[in-house]
Amino acid sequence: MSLLITTLITFVTFYSYLLIIRVLLTWFPTINWYNQPFAALAQITDPYLNLFRSIIPPLGGMDFSPILAFLALNVVTGLLSAIPSNLPL
Repeated sequence: MSLLITTLITFVTFYSYLLIIRVLLTWFPTINWYNQPFAALAQITDPYLNLFRSIIPPLGGMDFSPILAFLALNVVTGLLSAIPSNLPL
């Protein structure tokens, strides 16, 4: 059970890094999101961000959906960390 939880926490952490890269790259308007590796990054991160964009649409040209996305990932990481590793199988 501990290996599964550790793997899930590692995946969520890696996905958080991908989201950080995606958010930082949006500050550069000359990036063509249809060229690799940017297209792959967009395909990986946009479905998750679109969940939050449907809750909070961009306001005044600012997209606040990554804030909710990071908050949700932090909650998931906290919940996974709180699961005791010595649960009975």
